[in-house]
Amino acid sequence: MKLMIQIPCYNEAETLEIALNDLPRQIDGVDEIEYLIINDGSQDNTVEVAKAWGVHYVVNFRKNKGLAKGFMAGLDACLRNGADIIVNTDADNQYCGADIEKLVRPILDGKADIVIGERPIDQTAHFSPLKKKLQHFGSWVVRKASNTDIPDAPSGFRAYSREAAMRLNVTNEYTYTMETLIQAGRNKMAMVSVPIRTNEELRPSRLFSSMFGYIKKAMLTIVRSFMMYKPLRFFSCIGSLFFLLGVLLGIRYLVLLFSGEGGGHIQSLILASTLMLIGVQTAVIGLLSDIISDNRKILEDVQYHVRKMDYETRDK
Repeated sequence: MKLMIQIPCYNEAETLEIALNDLPRQIDGVDEIEYLIINDGSQDNTVEVAKAWGVHYVVNFRKNKGLAKGFMAGLDACLRNGADIIVNTDADNQYCGADIEKLVRPILDGKADIVIGERPIDQTAHFSPLKKKLQHFGSWVVRKASNTDIPDAPSGFRAYSREAAMRLNVTNEYTYTMETLIQAGRNKMAMVSVPIRTNEELRPSRLFSSMFGYIKKAMLTIVRSFMMYKPLRFFSCIGSLFFLLGVLLGIRYLVLLFSGEGGGHIQSLILASTLMLIGVQTAVIGLLSDIISDNRKILEDVQYHVRKMDYETRDK
């Protein structure tokens, strides 16, 4: 059983060694542990620090591509190098390295394919009250969109079985955390959450420059993911709203018409017809999107088998 721990890095020379020193060297049930960093276009000596420490693999991007692409590149490298379990953690030592054993244990026991580390958000000192509320709200939205009960959706401290990693896809360029949860939940992958500890903040987050920017990007990611994996429900809800408004306006016009006052309210009839037409067209878009979604599922299954053959060939 081989565990690989991957760390996305962007100018992390000051904190990387601290994070690496905190990682476990052995875990019961794991025969081999290896370490990999994704150098996401760093302009400092992040790579030199990693190599001096003894990191086994380095994935290099010449230009910063963002967390989502770095995460997927790391998964690919881990799978190509024979990982049975992959753990993703941060280079700023946000998470307690000793808790990696908690993450991998459900996978080793055959109880889960994906394990999410649940941070003590309300007890985290460097989280502002607003950020704590937004973290809880974002997790609630993701739970509804993914049909899961994961309490800390934005957590990047995760473990994946080899099988789960081969089935993951990330299409947005912002972050992988929410999209992969929605995807895994809709594909009915076995997921669990375990409580983990966090360390003191060594540097401010680089994922977003402002709270407003974080909210906007997170909500766009959630909505886009929900559109991808449940398009019929998404467009049907929007279409139903327009259609219902049109029906209400139509009823209002009929009431006025039968009371002898319909002549001056033709605008209401036109608006009602327009809203109902928009509702029907939106529902049709939902049906077409649902068909496209089915085709995407077939392509994902094909991609999974191609990946499996590719990785197994390289393992041999």
